[in-house]
Amino acid sequence: GIIRMTMTLAPPLKMLSYPFMMLALWGVIMTGFICLRQTDLKSLIAYSSVGHMGLVIAATLTRTEWACTGAITLMIAHGLTSSMLFCLANTNYERTNSRTLLLARNMQLLLPLMGLWWFSASLTNMALPPTINLMGELTIIASLFNWSNTTILMTGLGTLLTAAYTLYMLITTQWGESPSHTKTIPPTHTREHLLMMLHMVPMALLMVKPELIQGA
Repeated sequence: GIIRMTMTLAPPLKMLSYPFMMLALWGVIMTGFICLRQTDLKSLIAYSSVGHMGLVIAATLTRTEWACTGAITLMIAHGLTSSMLFCLANTNYERTNSRTLLLARNMQLLLPLMGLWWFSASLTNMALPPTINLMGELTIIASLFNWSNTTILMTGLGTLLTAAYTLYMLITTQWGESPSHTKTIPPTHTREHLLMMLHMVPMALLMVKPELIQGA
């Protein structure tokens, strides 16, 4: 929808590209700082999605082939990653009855296999190689840099903040001292692990054959 609208409104958008792009990239930085201050797990993941979509909007405003390819790749990649993170947050909520980060600490000791899913989802959210998130982000950053050199300052800071708040989320939920009310919690179910697999398998397949979403 964003790509179609930018193609339709091409002549007036030519003048408005700079202010809208700066707003989108400023949104990436601001949501990154908001995420670092979050105490609510679901809010943190939601703001993370807003930040990633800021990159997508900035890319589509350039209306170049590379930018649109990167935008589509990142939208699909983050769609799977964000959905997986929300599912993981819900598994924590079902056991602790709280979305507060500090009340769900040291979960990897209580749910070790779920800790592996948290680690995998965090790596994809940080866009570490060889994930499709990295392909999308690198393509967008390169196309924005090609459009204007100054954008690298904002995209670079946005990437650093993404890594910072993702590590903050992972460390807070998976390590630390266990709260007293989580000493005994129900174990994980097969359906939950199947759900995580259904998020990770498509991402793994797209890493092997990224041209399926890159239009190559």
